[in-house]
Amino acid sequence: MFKMALSSAKLWRNIIEAASELIDEATFVAKSDGLHMRSMDPSHVAMIEVTLPSTFFDEYVCDGEVKIGLNLDEFKKLLKRASASDRLEMEISERGRLTIRFAGKALRTFKMPLMDIPLEELPSPSLDFNVYARLISDVLKDAIKDANVISDYVKFIAEEDSLMLSASGDRGDVEVKLSEDMGSLVELEVKEASASTYSLSYLSDMMRAASTTDIVSLQFSSDMPLKLEFELPAEGRITYYLAPRIES
Repeated sequence: MFKMALSSAKLWRNIIEAASELIDEATFVAKSDGLHMRSMDPSHVAMIEVTLPSTFFDEYVCDGEVKIGLNLDEFKKLLKRASASDRLEMEISERGRLTIRFAGKALRTFKMPLMDIPLEELPSPSLDFNVYARLISDVLKDAIKDANVISDYVKFIAEEDSLMLSASGDRGDVEVKLSEDMGSLVELEVKEASASTYSLSYLSDMMRAASTTDIVSLQFSSDMPLKLEFELPAEGRITYYLAPRIES
């Protein structure tokens, strides 16, 4: 048995929309401690993890382990029918079907079939990073948009007291410098000056998660994967890992 309720249907929709930018299908695994999902994009360039502890929800009940396989595009279409003020309720009370309810000025009930998606065993990457930063998510989102005007790739450069995003191409050059003094960085720890380049196409998709939270943390080292973590209520989080572009 699985049942959960969340006062904000909009927050859940934003989480699903963020995931659907990278993957078309996903299996959420419900356990007594909460809801978990980990999946690679089809090109195996990026990974997404969604971790929602039981305390993230207003109500949460799960007996044993329940796998919830979903077509995210179809699920997203259904979630768009929710109003911003609707309460979301979901449960699996019959085999192979997910019941979704939006409670607001009316109680609307949908049922959708679950998918039997092979669950790939993906360990969470264990990496040591030289750079850790917490910053305003909209600031990072704007920096990614700025870089996208110029190039297909962006370089993250961290020094002792600043973080910079830099992009160059036939269309010109752009630099966005962030620091705690400017108010864009909440926290910055640099063990070693580092620089690494990443795909703006993937980063633009990942920044859809900025709609779920005000704060994002990032970690990287020179020519190593980038870790982006969007902080949700009650220690929930959406985490991305993105492989670097190794420059010759």
